[in-house]
Amino acid sequence: MGKSYVQLKKMTYGLLFLIMLVYVLVEAREFLYPIFMAILFAYLLYPVVKWLEKWRVPRIIATLLTILVAMALLAFVMVLLYKQLAMFLDDFPALQEKALENLDKLQHALDRKFGDENESNEHWLRKQVSGALEFSGGVLTGVLLAITGTVTKFGLMPVYIFLILYYRNKFENFILRLTPPYTHSRTQRIIDEIALVTKRYMGGVVIVILILCVINSTGLLLIGVEYAILLGIISALMNFIPYFGTLIGGAIPLLYTLMVQGDLQKSLAVLLLFLVVQFTENNILTPNITGSRVKINPLFTIVSIIIGGMMWGLPGMFVAVPLLGMFKIFCDNSDRLSPYSYLLGTDGTEEHAFNLEKVKKLFGIGKKDK
Repeated sequence: MGKSYVQLKKMTYGLLFLIMLVYVLVEAREFLYPIFMAILFAYLLYPVVKWLEKWRVPRIIATLLTILVAMALLAFVMVLLYKQLAMFLDDFPALQEKALENLDKLQHALDRKFGDENESNEHWLRKQVSGALEFSGGVLTGVLLAITGTVTKFGLMPVYIFLILYYRNKFENFILRLTPPYTHSRTQRIIDEIALVTKRYMGGVVIVILILCVINSTGLLLIGVEYAILLGIISALMNFIPYFGTLIGGAIPLLYTLMVQGDLQKSLAVLLLFLVVQFTENNILTPNITGSRVKINPLFTIVSIIIGGMMWGLPGMFVAVPLLGMFKIFCDNSDRLSPYSYLLGTDGTEEHAFNLEKVKKLFGIGKKDK
């Protein structure tokens, strides 16, 4: 009775702590997510700062120079995207009317095909999509306004990044001072592993997205899609969000080509392009460029993205996976938390995995005659 009561008491306290933690994270999101994103981008810029320090550049100058160059590159991308999006919004009413005309043609073709002569259904498809397009226009306008708002909210991010990079040894020593001396080797191992994996993840994601910007935009230009650069950049930026980003990124230019340009051949070409891009990104670019040693199974990756989006919106979806990776590294190095590491990871399903060796075995390829 006493033991059960103690366990129930611990579970109650744990649940209350979790509820309070979620409440604080949601209520303080405007303050917290710029700091968490600054930590991730500090890991991204750290190799450049360290390289400059090796050339005897003082840390304060190396950090400031790295941040200024990164801000200049980001400003260039933002201005390019902003101008492209502003042009698109100017043309949006004409594009909307063109899309509705194409839908009318499609509905007439469907009515002739199925012999539907009911006048109440004549513009059913047009009404449905018209409402969706008006909603999309409002969303795009909101996105354009949100860019300015986001820049304002993230105004302190360069300051955070600078201070995190400048005081990085102080933070490390602070963590070591919090832990008993006999655990310093394990603590240092956790810090080093988190730094290594996060650097690889952030650097790899940025490189992959830059490559996808070029591939997507070039492919859409060759196909003949309007606003190819804008659609290519947007579809590439969606890859900051694992799993969902690839699907959303490919759906945007596909729907535009199908509905606005009304060209079935170009739509099929766009679909083929993004199938090739997705295969290349999932099997070649991300595994070889990101090179993360932390393997999180898709279930908890998707769940973390959804929870991050519910709590912090798009920034939450972006920071969810690397933060979960940091937590898994901590669990890897703790005997008490090792079951959680096993639950989050990909181990334990090897016998059910579908790989090249099983394909060869299935079709009898590579068997030696006795």
